[in-house]
Amino acid sequence: MTAKVRIVIADDHLLFIDGLRLMLTREPDLEVVGTATGGRQLQSLLRDTQVDVVLMDINMPGVNGLEVTREINSWNPLVKIVMLSTYGEDYMIQKAREYGACGYLLKTSPREKLVEAIRKVACGETVFPARKPDHTASFTEDESFVKQFNLTRREMEIIQRIKQGMTTKEMADQLNLSQFTIKTHRKNIASKLGLKSFASMMKFIVDNNI
Repeated sequence: MTAKVRIVIADDHLLFIDGLRLMLTREPDLEVVGTATGGRQLQSLLRDTQVDVVLMDINMPGVNGLEVTREINSWNPLVKIVMLSTYGEDYMIQKAREYGACGYLLKTSPREKLVEAIRKVACGETVFPARKPDHTASFTEDESFVKQFNLTRREMEIIQRIKQGMTTKEMADQLNLSQFTIKTHRKNIASKLGLKSFASMMKFIVDNNI
């Protein structure tokens, strides 16, 4: 008898976890052995549980899914991580690759596609969407956007690095600023754009092709 693929679901939305777990129980060769609602909880679970595949949300409280993926790969590279996200932009997919993910799927993907991806990564394959054609036009090329929200040059630099999926520390190191200063800029950007969370800021950046 072939061993089942042992899966952990990491997402901060319990309803999503419950729905995904129910869906996967229909597959005789797949088994959900644990769930986590945050990055630290996930890492603790992985230290005590034998796991083949992690289904990881990008936006989680505390440490985001990309950073957690990089940390897990540093001490347990045998665990295969598939990112599940609402963001389908190429830069996010590329960031997931760089951080060590084995796959990337949209949360709107059909069940068959997700199940196939789990089986493939468990066998050592990778599953990533095809790259989209480049869009030459950018909303921020029009200075009216910057003027509309009264954004500074430094704030635009921060926005571009948020789009690239950089962490606060990475931005601080690259721009030669303190992490506190980076966090202050992010708060100011959110305030100017009328946004209340990092997830809403990322959605705004993606929706407006900044």
